[in-house]
Amino acid sequence: MAVPVAQPHHIFGLHASVTNNIIYLDEQTIIYPAGNTCIRYNIDQKWQKFIPGTERSHGMQALAISPNRRYLAISEKGERATITIYDLQPDQSRKRKVLSMNELQAQEFVSLAFSPDSKYIIAESGDPDWNLVYWMWKKQKLMCVIKTTIQSNPVYQVSFNPHDGTQICVIGDSIFKLFRYAEGTFKQINFQKLEPQHYLSHVWVAEDRIIAGTDTGRVCLFESADMRWEFNIAEFQRYEYFNPRVTAIAAYSKGFLCAAGPATVYQFEKGDEKDTYKKTREIRIPQDIFSTDPTLSEQQEIVTLSISPSEETLIATTNKNQLYSIILSSTEMTKNEPTHFEILCQSFHSSAITGLGICIRKPIIGTCSVDRSVRIWNYETNSLDLYKEFQEEAYSIAVHPSGLYILVGFSDKLRLMNLLIDDIRSFKEFTVRSCRECSFSNGGHLFATVNGNVIHIFATTTFENIVNLKGHNGKVRCIVWSIDDSKIISCGMDGAVYEWNTLTGKRESECVLKSCSYNGVCVSTDGKIIFAVGSDRTLKEISDSQILREVPSNDVVYSCVIMSRSGRMLFTGTSGGTIRCMKIPLSIQRDWNEYQAHAGPIVKMAITYDDQYLLTVSEDACLIIWKIVEGRGLKREKEIGYAEEILITKSDLEEKNQLMLELKTRVEELKMENEYQLRLKDMNYNEKIKELTEKFIQEMESLKTKNQVELKHEEDVSDILEKQAREVQDLESTNNQKLMLEYEKYQELQVKSSRMQEDYERQLHEMGESKNQALEELTEYYETKLQEKIALLEQLHDESRQQLREFDETKKQIEEDGDREIQDIKIKYERNLREERETNLRLKGETGIMKKKFTSLQKEIEDRQGEIEKLRTEHQKLQGIIRSLEKEIHGLKKEIHERDETIQDKEKRIYDLKKKNQELETFKFVLDFKIKELKKQIEPRENDIKRMKDQIQEVSFVPCCFMLSTTILHLSYFCCFKFPFHYSKIQFSHTKQ
Repeated sequence: MAVPVAQPHHIFGLHASVTNNIIYLDEQTIIYPAGNTCIRYNIDQKWQKFIPGTERSHGMQALAISPNRRYLAISEKGERATITIYDLQPDQSRKRKVLSMNELQAQEFVSLAFSPDSKYIIAESGDPDWNLVYWMWKKQKLMCVIKTTIQSNPVYQVSFNPHDGTQICVIGDSIFKLFRYAEGTFKQINFQKLEPQHYLSHVWVAEDRIIAGTDTGRVCLFESADMRWEFNIAEFQRYEYFNPRVTAIAAYSKGFLCAAGPATVYQFEKGDEKDTYKKTREIRIPQDIFSTDPTLSEQQEIVTLSISPSEETLIATTNKNQLYSIILSSTEMTKNEPTHFEILCQSFHSSAITGLGICIRKPIIGTCSVDRSVRIWNYETNSLDLYKEFQEEAYSIAVHPSGLYILVGFSDKLRLMNLLIDDIRSFKEFTVRSCRECSFSNGGHLFATVNGNVIHIFATTTFENIVNLKGHNGKVRCIVWSIDDSKIISCGMDGAVYEWNTLTGKRESECVLKSCSYNGVCVSTDGKIIFAVGSDRTLKEISDSQILREVPSNDVVYSCVIMSRSGRMLFTGTSGGTIRCMKIPLSIQRDWNEYQAHAGPIVKMAITYDDQYLLTVSEDACLIIWKIVEGRGLKREKEIGYAEEILITKSDLEEKNQLMLELKTRVEELKMENEYQLRLKDMNYNEKIKELTEKFIQEMESLKTKNQVELKHEEDVSDILEKQAREVQDLESTNNQKLMLEYEKYQELQVKSSRMQEDYERQLHEMGESKNQALEELTEYYETKLQEKIALLEQLHDESRQQLREFDETKKQIEEDGDREIQDIKIKYERNLREERETNLRLKGETGIMKKKFTSLQKEIEDRQGEIEKLRTEHQKLQGIIRSLEKEIHGLKKEIHERDETIQDKEKRIYDLKKKNQELETFKFVLDFKIKELKKQIEPRENDIKRMKDQIQEVSFVPCCFMLSTTILHLSYFCCFKFPFHYSKIQFSHTKQ
């Protein structure tokens, strides 16, 4: 028989301690770590594909995806830190390169990043090195290494500038550094002294701009390493006792989002002013209604944010191993009120899983954890069916074969619970504290619990304690029922493996090995062979109290063991998080398949009743479902459908029935009320329709009358317009004649203006010549004076140079005389010491005289230099006078130009006033003529008005009234339009009559 194969089928969990632990591959697919595996999860279709960790690694530490979203880099801990790069293009991710560096002492890379062209990768090693390593990864070529911190302060994140592949940013505790790769080495480019801060996260928002967040809630905008903008998240903090650490930042086209404080993400968009951002939204993690303290979920810390390529969806991961998402483009998101995340797929365990249980009749899995929660999973639909949190930590769990009950060992008691449709409800408690192991019998009529070194067996129906199994000297670590429930096999830390008779409570066989502390045990289907694993790193095959075979594990501790129902397959879990698949009978040589599964020791294992799936849980809070593929194949029994029945309490059922009855009654009432309201509305609408119909008919009649009046009015208006056009034509001919006369006058004025302009120009020319002559005279005067001063200055320079030459000659002679005398003194020193001393004193006196003379000459030189400076100052003053005169000349020119413009404006104004005066005289003449004509026309119009009023009194029908009103309107319009000056007189006379 071939060695069985296990393939990962589905994983429930998240490894939150991995840096950058959520990545968008495309709009529907995300990548996140769980256990020691990376998961490609399709959000819409709910399928998973897996990228396993490398062998012998101690877990993943950081993820990074290339900008073209083709390559994934995974950093893994181990004896030597490594980076594995996968090609994501095919459906099954393919390993491309493995990067490592022997010189590093660190066992991990804490942060990774791809260059914008996806050809290079940078990695920050952990303690104690804290080195920044730069690779050309396709060629596995190490380009450069630099130490990023001297004081061993931790570094949290590194990144490439998305617009410049040679620029890199590094942040950490009191670390904010920018490096540029050039000429085979890194050079730091920011040396500005910044206030030391604990930077936790950052993101590039432009070619030279970085948003960085600190542990005190400050969000800073840096441009070319200079701080441009700063914002304090603490202003919006809801909880005073929580520090608003900015743990994650994600950029998008309109701004950025940052996670700050417990369970809160703030959205910022570009402000109206340059280099500023404004807070627009607040997104929170909702309360957990299934928890004993719903506010605990609001105390989670968000560790990573990821935005989809289309910027429609945001996904967040928390330090409690949870995945949340929200649609950013949703219409429900308002800018005033906080919005809430939603669980992406289902909630996961946030701490180590301690118990695992399965049943026969339903495809469910029960798990419990030190996070005080109990969860029921469905391995057929790969979903979470039930979830509830309790007040105490849960250490063990067992599921009844029917799938209707669970047994959970808490720190205070052992509880038997019902699995209801939407709740897990306790109905019996047993005084067994901190029960680390519990198990239902295969038939479900009994269950066994462990209390220290004692095993208690209870009846499931009567809850009677049937028997207590005592014999272990140490804590019992594992118990397992035989297939017929007649025996229980147990193992403990005392190195004993016992086989108990469940009916009599007696020990039937035993195998004690004091040097081994056992972790797990299982039994074959016929109950004859026992397999046990423990601290001695071997797998033992025991039969009739004797160890038949020991298979070494190759330096790894087995933590648990389980056998399939067919008896052909054996599976072991290790403390390194791997599983091993073995065939039965065992082989002494290494004959197994090993798979990297979890990032921590495997705690429990189980196999489904049909041998289809292997289940493993670990201290890394992950549940992994493995698909078992046996090499030779296995004949299975005829498949029996899973049970769909559920439990419900009588009170719940009565409440639901009562609620249904009340809702039905309410529906009937609403139906009747709606029908009544509809009838009322129909009646109201019919009345409104009738009223509107009558109103519209009246309006139609009035409109017909109005149209007739308007037609008449239009005819009158057309007559008036024709008459007006004739009058306008006559006025235009008259005005043209007057314009000709005015044009002739204008020509005369133009000639006169040109003569005046010539006179002004002649005067201006004469003034310019006189100004130039005066300027030349002043220039000649000052130039003569300047030449005299220059000559004097040169004379003084010559005298100074002559004195310096004399001084040098004197000094030279003195030095020669001194040297000669010194030589004579040296020759005559032994013959006449006293004479030499007197000569020496004389020479000293002469030297003092020379020094005084030298001092006086030096003082005289300084005085000459002072005079030179005075002459220079006087020269500068003269230059200033010349410049002021030039400015004065420029001002005079400007004043002449302004006066010319003033003269032109005055002349233009005189011409405009004369022209306007002539127009007013013309208009006065025309108005006088019109007044005379209007006076002639007023009397017949007044007579017409009087006659029409008499007709109105005589005629009583409505159309005549309309006609009369229209006529009056016509007359009023005509008078207003043609004779505006006398319209008030007409109105007055009309009122009087």
